[in-house]
Amino acid sequence: MSIKLIKQALNGHQSLIPMWRQQPMRDSYDIVIIGGGVHGLATAHYLAKNHGITNVAVLEKNYIGSGGSGRNTTIIRSNYLTPEGVLFYDESVKLYENLAHELDFNVMFSQRGHLTLAHNDSSLRTMRWRAEVNQLQGVDSRVVYPDEIKKLAPFMDLTDHPRYPVMGALYHPPGGIIRHDAVVWGYARDADKRGVHIHQKTEVTGITVQDNRVTGVQTNRGTIRTSTVLNATAGWSGLIADMVGLQLPIETRPLQACVTEPLKPFLDVVVVSGTLHFYLSQSDRGELVMGAEVDPFTSYSMDSTLEFVEGLAGHVLELFPSLAKVRILRQWAGLCDMTPDYSPIMGFTPVEGFLLDVGWGTYGFKAGPVSGKRMAELIATSRTPELIAPFSYDRFYTGKLVGEKGAASVGH
Repeated sequence: MSIKLIKQALNGHQSLIPMWRQQPMRDSYDIVIIGGGVHGLATAHYLAKNHGITNVAVLEKNYIGSGGSGRNTTIIRSNYLTPEGVLFYDESVKLYENLAHELDFNVMFSQRGHLTLAHNDSSLRTMRWRAEVNQLQGVDSRVVYPDEIKKLAPFMDLTDHPRYPVMGALYHPPGGIIRHDAVVWGYARDADKRGVHIHQKTEVTGITVQDNRVTGVQTNRGTIRTSTVLNATAGWSGLIADMVGLQLPIETRPLQACVTEPLKPFLDVVVVSGTLHFYLSQSDRGELVMGAEVDPFTSYSMDSTLEFVEGLAGHVLELFPSLAKVRILRQWAGLCDMTPDYSPIMGFTPVEGFLLDVGWGTYGFKAGPVSGKRMAELIATSRTPELIAPFSYDRFYTGKLVGEKGAASVGH
């Protein structure tokens, strides 16, 4: 425990101050970031820290972290399928490893390992493929078989009793979980300390464009003059892009998850099954955090359903029958923006001054630090960093897609 926390405990927390300030909104900012989640806040943090750009406004229509950043299931990994994706997410994992030190804030990152199960020959071939791609990029990832899986997850049923017995798995030791709200708060606190303005309850209602160039942002609190706008929203990215006349190849789908009552620690790794469409991890408080695939329809609804929890429970119990009596405490849903190739859209657009960091599907939180760092570099230098160049908007016209469906077939 840090000396700072001990002092706060001894004085009854009387010296506590808000983690970020409520600033008056200026008439103009150099940069306006739409979206107060991990991507928007990380970009603001790295703009200030790495490039000295502080005349920045982060606009959030609700409260900080109320969107996808507060509704995800906290899994971090870099064992993707394409070389472009592996390198990108690997930098994010490395940034997460040092984030508590960088922000002077405990983000509770637990690198406990990540298992992606294979239930048939085809899946096992894909796991071998992914392992080879990962290893060529210097990422710790390998295929393991039931004897080793039993040591990693001793309560999993590895017999031939389940309908889809486990034949092997892709094991990724650097993978793990992190406290999502702590990450958001840490970035917001540091960005505020460096002079960035964070405006909650500020909804963007329009973006002014003149001669194909952004000139301002209209909000429910007034108009802001600016020459640079970053769309860092999830669920609403298409609506924001439509304000400048830009169409995005994105479908918005709900993603549901749930959490159980706390149990004694028994699961030290993250378990994912693309065949059974579930993922499972145990939090530091003992709760089981579980989820499945995105809902099979487009919607802006964030209502959770009985159908989801029934289907998820059935699949989880196939491999973890000892959980039959465990009670589910709560369930929720978030919105996922899915692109045709299951990769994000980042960088410049045909509208000058309008930038994108969108289309993250079910894996946006994993990429928060690297997206923020590289988008800040792009904004500061007006050049696209090599690491994010494959995810440009124009790839949908050139046909140079980055197909990650094989590594993102279940929402996790």
